[in-house]
Amino acid sequence: MKKRVKRIRGTRTCGGGSAKKRRGKGSKGGSGRAGAYGHHFVWSLKRGITKGNNKCASSREHATAKIAINVGELENMLDGLIEKGKAEERADGVFLDTTLLGIQKVLGKGKITKKLMLKANEISQIAKAKIENAGGTVEAGV
Repeated sequence: MKKRVKRIRGTRTCGGGSAKKRRGKGSKGGSGRAGAYGHHFVWSLKRGITKGNNKCASSREHATAKIAINVGELENMLDGLIEKGKAEERADGVFLDTTLLGIQKVLGKGKITKKLMLKANEISQIAKAKIENAGGTVEAGV
């Protein structure tokens, strides 16, 4: 399919209507970030511009998503965490503080078989139930 721009090139006004319509600076839609929440909305989204923020910042700086992990992934990582000294193997199970790993929430996807004593900021009800069914304990809201 032929693009419209290819058809328009070579014509006198390039699809802009009358030559009088595109004369001055007033026809370009403003200067700078004008209309960041109007006709330049996609442009502002790509550059991470938010209300009250005059600088172009990456969207990562404005992200409010929590770092979460599933109990199944946590169990797979346990051996490596014990070796690195980030988890402690005790007689009554494995003690793990997820806040030291930078994890804010523990979710319930996956299976857990090891007895785990978990300390976390937030934990889902399903994850808590799975850990307690395996014989472990949960300390949440630290």
